[in-house]
Amino acid sequence: MLFRSEVAAVVEAQGRSALVLRAELAEEADVRALVERSVERFGSLDVLVANAASSAFKPLADLRSHHLRATFDTIVHSFVHLVQAAEPHLASGGRIVTVSGFDTFEVLPDHGLLAAAKAALETLTRYWAVDLGPRGITVNSVLPGYVETDSARLYAETSHPGGWEAARAEWAAATPIGRVASALDIARVIALLCSSDAAWITGQLIV
Repeated sequence: MLFRSEVAAVVEAQGRSALVLRAELAEEADVRALVERSVERFGSLDVLVANAASSAFKPLADLRSHHLRATFDTIVHSFVHLVQAAEPHLASGGRIVTVSGFDTFEVLPDHGLLAAAKAALETLTRYWAVDLGPRGITVNSVLPGYVETDSARLYAETSHPGGWEAARAEWAAATPIGRVASALDIARVIALLCSSDAAWITGQLIV
């Protein structure tokens, strides 16, 4: 896993400019500051990818108000505030991509809160697509399945009786290609949606 400074170093090694910012997504002022500082540095915006997530993995009966607030602030409220702040700076041809998850259509243990927030994110994706379409801005969502990440390993180790290796084999066997996705697989789909080749794709949920 690359940390923020390492990501910036990779970008700069390609001869590009990188700006690393930190914000509390539950705070609207922080969210808007992200956009303002980015525009100050680069002059405009071309792409917005909403990939943030935070949740409490508990049975619905055990959820408390602070769990609900934190999850919806991080995933739903921050996305609305981000697009509101970014929209004036996105030119025609701008791209917005949200990252959801397949727990919105397949029930996973203790994923009810996260799935509810992600489902709201998917709905907002479709509505923003309609609102921003006349300006040539597309808005789509990517719904990854199981991806080989630290988070997936932790989930498997705590929820699957056979641990990570057994879970990965089971997940791979359920896919047509016969393997678990990598983060790069998902990034390539996002990159496609952000390219000019995807100018006629909008309001879609790509599973």
